[in-house]
Amino acid sequence: MTAGIVFALTFLAALGSGLMAGLFFVFSAFMMTALARLPLGQGMAAMQSINVAILNPAFGAAFFGTAILSVALAVGAAFRWGDAGMAWLLAGSLFYLVGIIAVTMIFNVPLNDALAAGGADTPEGAALWTRYLTEWTAWNHVRTLSGIASLACFIMALR
Repeated sequence: MTAGIVFALTFLAALGSGLMAGLFFVFSAFMMTALARLPLGQGMAAMQSINVAILNPAFGAAFFGTAILSVALAVGAAFRWGDAGMAWLLAGSLFYLVGIIAVTMIFNVPLNDALAAGGADTPEGAALWTRYLTEWTAWNHVRTLSGIASLACFIMALR
């Protein structure tokens, strides 16, 4: 990859990481707290609706597009290891791929799937929502911090 292409891909990856960090920050900072304050059925229903609505082209482009950019940048960094900024590129890519993509797929998505199948009108549903609020939010904190770290690394690579 030429320096111009690396710069452009890194810039786009920084934007994508920033978008994802911001989205996850919103949920960590106040959204989950607000949903937890709602009556059980309302909070669960709101989160179920969010989980359906978020699966759209804009989110997909930012989420998976940044993953594709991160893979390309990690490979490029490996081949151009001696060049300035390559360690930052690799670190930013790994923060995104492991801390956002892997955490989402391994932890958050299965919790979302369980929530989608649950109902608030049973004791099991209430227990599910309580567990969901705790576990999903904890893993979302990991995604938030990983997105911020990825963004910071990509910015450092652009210097």
